Amino acid sequence: MTGAAGLVAGRSRPRSVLLLNLGLVLFAILIGLGTWQVQRLHWKEDLLATIDKRTHSAPLSLADVERQFAASQDVDYTPVTVTGIFLHQGERHFFSTWEGDSGFNVYTPLQLDDGRFVLVNRGFVPYDLKDPAKRPKGEVAGKVTVTGLARNPLPGKPSMMLPDNDVAKNIFFWKDRDVMAATAGLPAGAPLVPFFIDADKTPNPGGLPVGGVTIIDLPNNHLQYAVTWYGLAAALAAVLILRLRRPAKEA
Repeated sequence: MTGAAGLVAGRSRPRSVLLLNLGLVLFAILIGLGTWQVQRLHWKEDLLATIDKRTHSAPLSLADVERQFAASQDVDYTPVTVTGIFLHQGERHFFSTWEGDSGFNVYTPLQLDDGRFVLVNRGFVPYDLKDPAKRPKGEVAGKVTVTGLARNPLPGKPSMMLPDNDVAKNIFFWKDRDVMAATAGLPAGAPLVPFFIDADKTPNPGGLPVGGVTIIDLPNNHLQYAVTWYGLAAALAAVLILRLRRPAKEA
């Protein structure tokens, strides 16, 4: 019996060592994931603080925001005021929802005095009012001044889950600035400001588009995730400690 027990014990040692090593690797992974979430927490808190500071600051001139973009490539949520003439025939329509209704954010080229253009998100229109002929009062003519928030261009499609833009039907599911501009009927070679502008809540004639639709809602669940990963690591550590102590007690 003693020999048989020793043989079984001998065979079980490599298995125990393997399980212990796997447990240590998993422990290190869990600690790494928790630490990564802590780092993400600090990054998100800094980002939210930056956005809050920007949105509560006075509007800058377009030239000032352009200098900021040239220096940092980041002007998201920076208040800006710009003056120009809307080219309503170049409206681009971005599929969106607002207060429970589906419809479109209307992106309209604004021609500046220097001949350049900037795409302005004038706001939301319901799905059945996509056609600008159904909301003629909102197609303001002549020079206008728009105050809103500068928005960074997207480097590419943000998610493979999003449908491709249906350019033929003028329905965009992600904000492809270059394609929006290229299909808006602008003069050939027309220079474009390198970011968007989301108009503020200033009412448009006829009530449409509804401005001020910028959604600033960045979830910050990183602390919860960090606690979860660290908690799992602690539970695993307790299991490993018990496993290491068991042979000594049995001896």
